[in-house]
Amino acid sequence: MKIIIQKFGGTSVSTKDKREMVVSKVKKAISDGYFPVLVVSAMGRRGESYATDTLLSLISDNFKENNKQGTDLLMSCGEIISTVVMSDCLFEHGIDAVPLTGGQAGILTDNNYSKADFLDVTPKKVLEILNKGKVPVVAGFQGRDIEGYFTTLGRGGSDTSAAALGVALKACEVDIYTDVDGIMTADPRIVSTAELIDKISYNEVFQLADHGAKVIHPRAVEVAMRGNVPLVIKNTMSSSEGTVIDSVGDTEDTRFLTGVTHTSGRIQISIKLKDNLNNEKYKSILEILAQNKISLDLINIFPKEKVFTISEEVRDTFRKIMKENKLKYTYIDELSTIAVVGSKMKGIPGVMAKIISTLDKYNIEVLQTADSHMTIWCLVETKNVRDAINALHKVFIEK
Repeated sequence: MKIIIQKFGGTSVSTKDKREMVVSKVKKAISDGYFPVLVVSAMGRRGESYATDTLLSLISDNFKENNKQGTDLLMSCGEIISTVVMSDCLFEHGIDAVPLTGGQAGILTDNNYSKADFLDVTPKKVLEILNKGKVPVVAGFQGRDIEGYFTTLGRGGSDTSAAALGVALKACEVDIYTDVDGIMTADPRIVSTAELIDKISYNEVFQLADHGAKVIHPRAVEVAMRGNVPLVIKNTMSSSEGTVIDSVGDTEDTRFLTGVTHTSGRIQISIKLKDNLNNEKYKSILEILAQNKISLDLINIFPKEKVFTISEEVRDTFRKIMKENKLKYTYIDELSTIAVVGSKMKGIPGVMAKIISTLDKYNIEVLQTADSHMTIWCLVETKNVRDAINALHKVFIEK
């Protein structure tokens, strides 16, 4: 049985006309000899009737904070509505569809409500439906815990549901349908000459997604990579072949850089030994921050200084911790981290030097750098992000 997972985001199922486009994708999969399993998100986006954010606006912040189990039940409703509405649309076209919750589809999670993680995926009912010649339509973003309560999977949950079902069902591929043609070499809103990437490796797209690219959530990539199931990013509204994500990537492209992305809202922190000579907490500040769930990035430790970045979202918490521990520090805010990604850069000398010289040519100061075998990060002022990304894209990626 050639199983294919077709995941459709909220915009793809938000209107009757768009759901008709979904039907055409399902029909094509069937005519090509596949047995499709649909995974759907809640219809629409913030402000629309059944979008998750709209449903959350119905309850108080106090309830959200203190009754996460109940909140997850409410958040699950949007996807459940989508499964039934999408099944109805398929029925109108002669396709026998069966709507399922995530739990009914066999997705078992822990009870970390709103950010649940998989314990097991046993899609017995999904296979029964496929064997009857019917199309399962599964609610994304959700599962159930061992006590039977609804759970939600956090950001990118529907992509992650699709990837997990793809692995469990040994699917030929997982198609993630969205409102763009695939993964681009840069954000086309920033770089007008950005190109569609035909093929990319799991590791490369994980780096792009983890550092700002919004097309697919890195958690979904990680799940698919563990099961070695190809992901394909496609556009619901076009016939584009999209971007194939697998373990190999594009072996024919001679360029050693694949894409450029960025993360805004970063703050650079500097803690100097000379400013904290008589404070024993200086030595253990990284452990203290970790205990308080403050995530650090671009970490450079020197004998007399610690330098790293934090998100603007944790600024107030960071200030409180530093004050409580009587530690002095300096900071620079309104910064962004630019990530240049490419699996072929490993072993190529001079890449970092060329990046720095390119940015210097445009009078863009680099405040900090870091690198791995396939990613180089540069910290710059946010006001320079657009110019920096365009410059790097032109030098390293444009043919």
